[in-house]
Amino acid sequence: MSNCVYIATSLDGFIADKNGGLDWLHSIPNPDGSDMGFADFMATIDALVMGRNTFETVLSFDGEWPYPKPVYVASNSLEMVPADVDDKASLIQGTPEEIITALNGRGLKNLYIDGGATIQQFLQCDLIDEMIITTIPVLLGEGIPLFAHLERPLEFEHLKTDVLLGSLVKSHYRRVKV
Repeated sequence: MSNCVYIATSLDGFIADKNGGLDWLHSIPNPDGSDMGFADFMATIDALVMGRNTFETVLSFDGEWPYPKPVYVASNSLEMVPADVDDKASLIQGTPEEIITALNGRGLKNLYIDGGATIQQFLQCDLIDEMIITTIPVLLGEGIPLFAHLERPLEFEHLKTDVLLGSLVKSHYRRVKV
């Protein structure tokens, strides 16, 4: 079982700009249209857990639904997902622990945890086993941070780092539990 974060940040640790924008994610030319290993990562997971804000951001993207795996939207305020994605996404409620228990009980053992507040909640409960963070060389100055206050430090070990497109730094970490 593994709960993994796969996300991009700015040099100053933001996952979105102050208006929630993501245009800066595409600031580095990608002439070959590389997915930076995303498809390989998706092949290792059983389902995604994302918060409402991330889900609504994904719904605003042009093009096809980006995920080939089931998506569970952690929300206490949404009553239903839009009909055009109800075969791809469903709602789930509860604490991070309850969500993990429910999904593991459905045979979904390797989970991709996505969205700023959701990642922060899972980290606060020490439920993130791995993080793959791609740093994009741009300073946003302000925005939505990846990390927030923790009750105690969480130690991770560095597994590897790759440089993509000559400027993106993708680092893989695994939680060290003592």
